[in-house]
Amino acid sequence: MPTTPENTVFDIVLKSSGASFTIPATKSILDVLIEAGLDPMYDCMRGECGICRVTVLEGEVDHRDVILSNAERASNKVMQICVSRALTPRLVLDL
Repeated sequence: MPTTPENTVFDIVLKSSGASFTIPATKSILDVLIEAGLDPMYDCMRGECGICRVTVLEGEVDHRDVILSNAERASNKVMQICVSRALTPRLVLDL
């Protein structure tokens, strides 16, 4: 059962490397990846441009962007890592 869409702590796993990161309630996925020395593509950091879109392989997303269509959100296959969060304890991302 998904958690509520509050800013809860969750984990992400990057498929390409198997690296995992804990995303605290006060930071975005993008923030954590940048702090870890990774170089993900991004621009606006507000969920408006779509540059930081990634493919979601596992988990359920709490979409907080304004760019994805309702169909894209319902598919749960992509997310904007600058603003969106997880409804499940873990997301596996195609990064």
